Amino acid sequence: MTSTKASRTAAALTATLGLAGASWVVAVQQMSGMDMGAATELGSFAFFIAVWVPMMAAMMLPGAVPAVSRFIRADGRALAAPLFAGSYLAVWTLVGLAVYALYQPHGSSAAGALTIAAGVYELTPLKHDCRRRCGKSVRSGFQFGVYCVGSSIGLMVMLVALGVMSVTWMSVVAALVLAQKLLPPRASIDVPVALAIAGLGILIVVAPSSVPGVVLPM
Repeated sequence: MTSTKASRTAAALTATLGLAGASWVVAVQQMSGMDMGAATELGSFAFFIAVWVPMMAAMMLPGAVPAVSRFIRADGRALAAPLFAGSYLAVWTLVGLAVYALYQPHGSSAAGALTIAAGVYELTPLKHDCRRRCGKSVRSGFQFGVYCVGSSIGLMVMLVALGVMSVTWMSVVAALVLAQKLLPPRASIDVPVALAIAGLGILIVVAPSSVPGVVLPM
């Protein structure tokens, strides 16, 4: 790699992380006062998208840095990084449209059941295959996004179930997504994490008040 190309790559990766950091600030400000646990309302479509897009940039871009780097090296164009990141976030924006269409404020039983399902999904072959593909070179940010949705959709279902406007749960899920993007699959870690998620779901069903923030007092 030439020094010019190396400098361009470093600048693109720094910009990607900078955008992620700025998106955290925007998302946290937008979500302030909106968290009602499982009973959270999404608000208007425009408001939800204005929250969802920076939320996805904050949560998903840090883990995409290795893929952005690989794509820049393979593509070589000056606009490779923003095109990759933009198409990657476009996929997550489509997920947001589905969330807005399907979401309803819900109770602890539904939150627990969805969290159990998220834990079970972590152990499926589809999850494993999508996570593996996330670590390989791809043709576009859109393709990377599709694989990463397949890898992280269970975790995102957990976020939506427990509090889609919760900064706490957003941070937890973002940490898990980042770890799974950067670390290779390892059953000694992945299985306990999946069982912990399912166990959390069971606890929410059986004793919802024991999990802070899921069901807020009236």
